[in-house]
Amino acid sequence: MSVRLDAPPAVWAEGRTAGAGLLLSRVSTFCLVELQKLRHDRTELLTRMIQPILWLVVFGQTFTRLRAIPTGDVPYLDYLSAGIIAQSALFVSIFYGIQIIWERDAGVLTKLMVTPTPRAALVTGKAFAAGIRSLAQALAILVVALLLGVRFTPNPLKLLGVVAVVLLGAAFFCCLSVTIAGLVLKRDRLMGIGQAIMMPLFFASNALYPVSVMPGWLQAISAGNPLSYEVSALRGLLLGTPTTLWLDFLVLVLAAIASISAASALLGRLTR
Repeated sequence: MSVRLDAPPAVWAEGRTAGAGLLLSRVSTFCLVELQKLRHDRTELLTRMIQPILWLVVFGQTFTRLRAIPTGDVPYLDYLSAGIIAQSALFVSIFYGIQIIWERDAGVLTKLMVTPTPRAALVTGKAFAAGIRSLAQALAILVVALLLGVRFTPNPLKLLGVVAVVLLGAAFFCCLSVTIAGLVLKRDRLMGIGQAIMMPLFFASNALYPVSVMPGWLQAISAGNPLSYEVSALRGLLLGTPTTLWLDFLVLVLAAIASISAASALLGRLTR
C-alpha cells in the first residue's frame, strides 16, 4: 500500500495502520504454516519432551536428595523446573536454521523470497512458531513438575508473563540459528556449530545452579547470556524468587529484536 507524500496526516496514519496490519497478518500466516508441519509428524513433540522430563525426574529428584547445590529456601526440584523449561525452548529452537536450509535446498525459500512479503515477516513467523512449540513442551514440563510436588503460582497474570518469556527466549534462539545458517550456508556446518554452542549456553547460565557458585569468569559469561535472564524471569514468575523482572524482559526483548534483524539481513545469502 503506497501513500502520497503530500497526503494529510490522517491518510498517513491510515497507511501505517494498514501496513502494520498486513505485516501482522503475514507473520501469523507464516507461523501457522510452520505449525501445520507438525501434522505430518505428531510424534515430534512427544519425542522432544523425553529429555527435559528425564532431567526433572532423574537429575532433579536425585540432587534434591543430595542437597549438593545451595538454592536457599527453594527445593532444588522447584529451582530446576524453571531452568528445564528454558532449556527445552533452547533445544527446540537452536536447530531451526537446519529447517530453513532444507527449505532452500527444496526451492521453497526462493519462492518465498520473491514475494512482496518482508523478510522480517518470514523470520518472525518462524520465530513465533518455535515459541509455540516451546510452549507445548513447557506445559508438559509444568504438568510433570506438579505431579512431582513442585508448587507454582496460580496467578494468571504471572502465567501470561511465563508465556511471554518462553516466546521471547525461543524467538531469540530460533533467529540465532537462522543467522548462523545465513553465515555457514551448509546443514552439516550448522549442526556442528549448533551442538558446539547449545550445551555451553545451557551450562553457562543459571538453569542448573545459582550464579553465586560459579567461578568469576563463568559469572561474566552468564551475565551476557540471554538464557540466564530467561531462567531468572521464569523463576521469579513461577516461584516468586527475587529477580529484576523489568531487566529480564528488557534483555529478552532486545535480544529477540537483534536476532530477528540479523536473521532477516542474512536470509538473502541462502538464496544466492
